[in-house]
Amino acid sequence: MTKRIFMLPLWIRLWHWSNALAIVVLSITGISLHFADPSLPLVEFSLAARVHNVAGVCLAVLYAVFVTGNILTGNWWQYVPKPPGIIGRCLKQMQFYGVGIFKGEAEPFPPTPEVNFNALQAVTYWSIMYLVMPVVILTGLVFLYPQFAPDRLFGLDGLLPVALVHYLGAAVILLFMVSHIYLGTMGPKVSSLFKMMFTGWYEH
Repeated sequence: MTKRIFMLPLWIRLWHWSNALAIVVLSITGISLHFADPSLPLVEFSLAARVHNVAGVCLAVLYAVFVTGNILTGNWWQYVPKPPGIIGRCLKQMQFYGVGIFKGEAEPFPPTPEVNFNALQAVTYWSIMYLVMPVVILTGLVFLYPQFAPDRLFGLDGLLPVALVHYLGAAVILLFMVSHIYLGTMGPKVSSLFKMMFTGWYEH
């Protein structure tokens, strides 16, 4: 018999898909700005720059909604890695993702309304949402308003270190997005976790 547990309120689901769309747009336009052949761009350069700026502002607004919503609802607690034993739980979860799931083993730490994320997810999501994402947004805003950038930083042009940090942070988020989609297939069914992000209900 299928059991259903309500996990995700509407505001989180709306934020999640809006945030995902913004990151996809930023990834496509960012790659086009950095790497596309001028004779064969993913997106024409000036258009990519304009769309990238707009999507970046949208991402900043969505991040503000995320932080504010988490504070007001108490959902921030879901993202906090919880010791003791967190290293052991992370290793056990990694073993499940790497080997156990392909052997048909049961999920070692199934999600509940009280604890949405296993230890590995909590560490990863907290690092992305509270460390990497703010850095990417802040460095992006400096590019949008370069008059606030320092003239020199670490002996270099002020924007160069900002560009490097922005690029590295964006690469981490892109890598996270790809792995996030892959791990999204590792529910009770391939579609279970994707369906939950639309309906809010976890079925197992």
